[in-house]
Amino acid sequence: MLLLMPSSLVTHEARRSTRISRRLVIAIEGDFQGVTCEGETLVVNLHGALISTAIGLRIGMNISVHVLLTDQRAKAHVVYVDPDRPRHCGISLDEPANIWGVELPPENWDGTPGAKSHQK
Repeated sequence: MLLLMPSSLVTHEARRSTRISRRLVIAIEGDFQGVTCEGETLVVNLHGALISTAIGLRIGMNISVHVLLTDQRAKAHVVYVDPDRPRHCGISLDEPANIWGVELPPENWDGTPGAKSHQK
């Protein structure tokens, strides 16, 4: 069951961590011949994000995400590509972390190694 809350939080009972609508400029480096592309997050959580990218990515692609605002980086992989909008992708962080700079994270973001922040 999806719930849209006034604070722009989106939760799902089966989710590992609460989703938050947050637009952040990111840079993606991947296993696509060393190319770097720009993008932005649309929705973030402790375990990953829905992103929009300048170029299409493939499911299973290993990437590195750099959040420009926080200067945080993390390894991730592409788990979903929207068939109607192929530049909208779901990514899963290899290690759960708040690289997004969410200062007051939801309760279910606590207690996980790296939940509060992720070192560069």
